[in-house]
Amino acid sequence: MLWRIAFRNIFRNRRRSLMTLLAIAVGAVALVLFGEFVGFIEVALKVMTIERAGHLAVFRAGYFDFGGGNPAAFGIDDYQQVIRWIAEDPEIKPRLNVITPTVSLGGIAGNFTLNASKTFFGVGLVPSDRERMLRWDEEQVFRRRTWPRFGLRDDDESRGVVGVGLARVLGLCQELGIKNCPPRPPAVTVPASKDEAEPADIAALARAERESSPSQPAADGPRLDLLAATAAGAPNVVSLVVAGAEPQGARELDENFIAMHFALAQKLLYGRGEPKATAIVLQLHHTRDMAKVRARLQALFRERHLDLEARDFIERQPFYSQALEMFDTIFLFIAIIMGIIVLFTVINTMGMSVMERTNEIGTSRALGVRRSGIRQVFVLEGAMLGAMGATVGIVLGQIIAMIFNAANLTWIPPGYAAPVPLRVLTSGIGPLLGGAWLGLVLMATVAAVVPANRAARLKVVDALRHV
Repeated sequence: MLWRIAFRNIFRNRRRSLMTLLAIAVGAVALVLFGEFVGFIEVALKVMTIERAGHLAVFRAGYFDFGGGNPAAFGIDDYQQVIRWIAEDPEIKPRLNVITPTVSLGGIAGNFTLNASKTFFGVGLVPSDRERMLRWDEEQVFRRRTWPRFGLRDDDESRGVVGVGLARVLGLCQELGIKNCPPRPPAVTVPASKDEAEPADIAALARAERESSPSQPAADGPRLDLLAATAAGAPNVVSLVVAGAEPQGARELDENFIAMHFALAQKLLYGRGEPKATAIVLQLHHTRDMAKVRARLQALFRERHLDLEARDFIERQPFYSQALEMFDTIFLFIAIIMGIIVLFTVINTMGMSVMERTNEIGTSRALGVRRSGIRQVFVLEGAMLGAMGATVGIVLGQIIAMIFNAANLTWIPPGYAAPVPLRVLTSGIGPLLGGAWLGLVLMATVAAVVPANRAARLKVVDALRHV
């Protein structure tokens, strides 16, 4: 009987009830759409991080903390054998998508036809492995995505790709056909002191390197000469054919980035010494297996007495965790705002209802209805308003989400240079929808408690003579 009475009372003032329902529905739409957007951003960020950095990376012990200063000193000995041990392990093999060695290094890149040079951060990789990694999409969030050609080939170790900013600084824009790239101004000549090394010294090293490697293929593009220090501390120079320029997500990276063939990076970093890898990257089929594979790797290293350690992408990419925390905080803030709006809207609606039904409340109390009965009726009305408004809002939000996804919009996220699909997540969001519905209903119910208590505390005599 109480449920029936509460349901009928909602429609006694249809206009006011409709406005309250719309306010709750708008709050539900906002929560659902922004929650689905945050869900998509978090999933897309995970995919974009893993497709570039993999799930796990194996380093020599100490590299993660100190290898940035001298990566050559922390190379992995006999890395090919280590890769075979990992790839053939019965626990890791079925979960493994790609395993590939990489080399990280830094040095000076020079275009000495223009007397231009720039420090760089380089990564050596196996091109075919990297292309396979870039196509990993566990969540299928980039179904309509197109992958540009990476510019490197397994059969040509002389080629490399630079950041657009580095190409601009070294005067390669015209040769590479880069649009919207300002021409390099005339160089300002600064007299060098006697104690400073002349750029000609690096150019001479580069010429000597080319003359000692007659088997190197002829250049089909502009060349850069790369200088780095080997593990022994001696300077070493290699020549890089620039196959193209790709924009990077951050300006600092864009003006310093070079991607090259793994073998060329080994030559630059280790010279005539034993070639090594600074890291072995593992990309799995499913992220849920990451903890198991990492535990197995640590056990494998202990069994074979290897001075190696495994790090996951969350440790290696702190921006990932920071971005997740930021979006979760924004969502919590918006949820609180929506909750406050629902709270005061229902309080206002139920307060007006109590004022209009004061005589009715007095009559009910005179007929023997207890204060708890009066309180329950108004609380049930608030809960029903919240349930109906939240249901309408969630259904409407899902319809808007499907229309939004059908528009095939794209955007360029922070730290990324190429446009990617912009969508909202509409699958696997049961907890979000259930939490939004339950939260709004609870807020509406709690909001109804205040006017319900005021109605229950009315004196019978005062309520009966209320005009």
